[in-house]
Amino acid sequence: MTGRAEHREGREAVVARRELDAAGITDPLLRASYRRCRALNARHGRTYFLATRLLPPSRRPAVHALYGFARHTDDLVDEPAPGHGPDRVAALLDDVAAALTAGLRAGRSDHPVLAAVVDTAGRYGIAGALFTAFLRSMRMDLAVTGYPTRAALRDYMYGSAEVIGLQMLPVLGTVGDPAEAVPPATALGRAFQLTNFLRDVGEDLDRGRVYLPADELAAYGVDRDLLAWCRRTGRVDPRVRRALADQIGRTRAIYRLARPGIALLDPASRPCIATAHALYSRILDRIEDRGHNVFAGRVSVGTGRRLALAGSAFGRTLWTRAVHAPPARRR
Repeated sequence: MTGRAEHREGREAVVARRELDAAGITDPLLRASYRRCRALNARHGRTYFLATRLLPPSRRPAVHALYGFARHTDDLVDEPAPGHGPDRVAALLDDVAAALTAGLRAGRSDHPVLAAVVDTAGRYGIAGALFTAFLRSMRMDLAVTGYPTRAALRDYMYGSAEVIGLQMLPVLGTVGDPAEAVPPATALGRAFQLTNFLRDVGEDLDRGRVYLPADELAAYGVDRDLLAWCRRTGRVDPRVRRALADQIGRTRAIYRLARPGIALLDPASRPCIATAHALYSRILDRIEDRGHNVFAGRVSVGTGRRLALAGSAFGRTLWTRAVHAPPARRR
């Protein structure tokens, strides 16, 4: 490990410790679980992790825990261990469900990932049914390889994406009636996942799946075989380009539905979600910049652009915290 990498790792360890201290998490085993979830977020969800740094430190561990649960479970399905077929993966998902149910009932867990998730659910009153819905969608990935209509896809996305927005709401906090923030929260989760689906068409094809509505693709003369040809050749057929442009337009409309929900959040949480909204929607711009070719390599927002957006949001975060900070006590 280089000196720079060691310095970065040491700095992140200090930040993680401060976040856990701010959240009042003192139990050593529980802190270890939260650190593990944080590492999963930092390694696999760079855009999401960067936006999370804009939250007050006390709220970040909960976000890391929710991400860690989703990532840990998703990896069981998408990155199975050698020799683990669908039946074995299904059994592992059942084990996760049983351990989570027992943990939520007891208020604690010894599982290296679920311990933080159970603690977060208890702290913020997150309903167990939201985790159940997520696990249902993960099981669908073991058998379902495509979706004939948007309604069918939406059924899958409720558990795989919309519930993430619902899990996050208590952590982010709201102004006014929390129920008013539910529709935009689910829309944002849906928009994020649709963006991932568009970015990852090639990778999903490698796993035998297509997460775009078949009837909407067919309207442009696109089917699974044509998508597979694009993946093999690294080229994008004009029909596929037009179909993806249509999907991008539909996804942007969902981002517009989600945008007003940011104002319904606790002011301290708004910079984080506004930044995530901006960064993820920028992926759609990058797909267009590459001529809709999502088959030759993963599309991403450059590090410089991510840092620029985050830096601007950080300034707003400091201002928000200053404005909403309680008045200093006189001595």
